[in-house]
Amino acid sequence: MNIEELRDYCMSLSNKVSESMPFGDDSLVFKIGGRMFLLATLAGDFRINVKCDPEYAVQLREQYCDVNPGYHMNKKHWNTIDINGSIADALIFKWIDHSYNLVLKSLPRKIREEIENS
Repeated sequence: MNIEELRDYCMSLSNKVSESMPFGDDSLVFKIGGRMFLLATLAGDFRINVKCDPEYAVQLREQYCDVNPGYHMNKKHWNTIDINGSIADALIFKWIDHSYNLVLKSLPRKIREEIENS
């Protein structure tokens, strides 16, 4: 997976997904309803941070050496994934979906319904 494939996938989740670079030129952030569901590094090693259910996050860290507690994030709720080919893209896309859905569920009902009905 490369950054273009990651971007295309994130943007395909909803026409309400936005992208920005609020932390500088070396990180790309994807949001739904104004809340971040993925952060990707653009400089150095290719990594992404995704939100994760706390128990599932621990399971993934134990199972995959390239899944670690979220770098500069709440380590209970975020995982950092090294994108280096050791984990299948389909599995990474599944984790992105999980992150997107966690964030979507946490939005106020009115905003969530607007997104789901668009």
